[in-house]
Amino acid sequence: MNWRIIIFSILLTSCVATKNKHYSFNQKYAATKIKEDIVLLKQILEVNHPSLYWYTSKDSIDYFFAKTLNSITDSLTETQAKNKIAYIISRIKCGHTSVRFSKQFTDLAEKHRYPQFPLSIKTWKDSMVVLGRYNFEDSVLKRGTVITSINGRTPKQILDSFFQFISTDGDALNFKSQILSNNFPAWHRNIFGVDSSYKIGYIDSLDQEKLITIKAYAPKIDTTKKKTGSTKTIVKKEPPKISNKQKKLAQLLSYRSMNIDTTINTAYIRLATFSKGKLRIFFRQSFKLLKEKQIPNLIIDLRENGGGNVETSTLLTKYLKNSNYKIGDTVVAISRKFEYKKYMQNWFGYWFIMNLTATKTNDGLIHNRFFETYNFKPKTKHHFNGNIYIIQGGYTFSAATMFASSLKGQSNVTLVGEETGGGYYGNSAMHLPTIVLPNSKIKVGLPIYRLVMDKNRPKGRGIMPDIEIQPSSDAIKKGIDLKLIEIKKLIEVKTKKQID
Repeated sequence: MNWRIIIFSILLTSCVATKNKHYSFNQKYAATKIKEDIVLLKQILEVNHPSLYWYTSKDSIDYFFAKTLNSITDSLTETQAKNKIAYIISRIKCGHTSVRFSKQFTDLAEKHRYPQFPLSIKTWKDSMVVLGRYNFEDSVLKRGTVITSINGRTPKQILDSFFQFISTDGDALNFKSQILSNNFPAWHRNIFGVDSSYKIGYIDSLDQEKLITIKAYAPKIDTTKKKTGSTKTIVKKEPPKISNKQKKLAQLLSYRSMNIDTTINTAYIRLATFSKGKLRIFFRQSFKLLKEKQIPNLIIDLRENGGGNVETSTLLTKYLKNSNYKIGDTVVAISRKFEYKKYMQNWFGYWFIMNLTATKTNDGLIHNRFFETYNFKPKTKHHFNGNIYIIQGGYTFSAATMFASSLKGQSNVTLVGEETGGGYYGNSAMHLPTIVLPNSKIKVGLPIYRLVMDKNRPKGRGIMPDIEIQPSSDAIKKGIDLKLIEIKKLIEVKTKKQID
């Protein structure tokens, strides 16, 4: 049997209680119970988190825990408790140490859809722009409209408030902006609560600031039948049925795709993950096709890629890298003992892997010597030697950042877009068991290894692009992709020079 199957089987046997009896959605917990969860969380982090004090001193971490505990004087809903915990965790400045609602909360959320902020919002730096609206009768705030205030708060005040509850690597704040852009209404509801209406400041078509009040959006649970006042039943028309084959293809395309533009001899690969999508086959077939068609330009879009499997990320790197490379200078854990294993999902599988692949050295730490010492070699078969353009953004994270950082600086590689969310110097990840706090069942991600990719790189930020292109309200309004437009211009200029 394959060793990966054995380990996967072991992971499934490691169980932690994730449910509370007699649970009601977003129920309140006594202050003492939430405090117990927070005290326990601190103890677990101190034993197993490899980078608890990497960016923030121990005195400061202790202060934020104590401050939060002292602030809890009454019972809290799960949303309020999650916010308290997320406030502390964000101070660690580790993007993989994230806080999530309990499984029961998540399972029931669809049935308890509260009124919410009625606009989808794109955020970056101190800017907020409308992406779409949920109440279609509100026709004023169209896509691309610049927002100047919400209920009297400026964009900066709003973003600063939200950022306190979102974890990222170091000070790579672009990741936080992207997280907000993915679901701004949920963040607004969880941090500021629910309002029946919202006063929105905006810039109109004449470049003047205006104020408008719009109602909250009240999501409706979809039903297939609706009864009228009579005995008749109106049945919704069923959409055309989609075959299983079509579903599987659509799912694959949501993970990865490749298109070739023959007019500029360029391939475009969109890669949304390094974990799903039969990527090994996809890479092999894609680079074989590029070789056969002699395509000289390749665009790899990582703007949706939050990471995934390191082995898969490394495989893609081999098709593009021109020299040998390592995963990192240091891949280290502070312990492979799981003292609080009864509160950790899948702890046994991670313990098993660490004892199989890692070594305790003279410094008293647990090192993954393979990733620290092994030199990966570029592929010779179907290796791509043309011009490479990597599009990156705030959501480019973890294994996606490792991939982009390995290629940064190579003569035929150009990074285009925004600062990545994942750290350029390193991150804490590799193994990620989940802590389930015993009272609230709130979940906290726990990275086990600290990875320093290159000790000579600057610490604390994401990967800076070679060509920076920020979003703009005009581009959002027109629905154009500024990054792709710029890359196509670069390709055309380079192609013309070669012809001349």
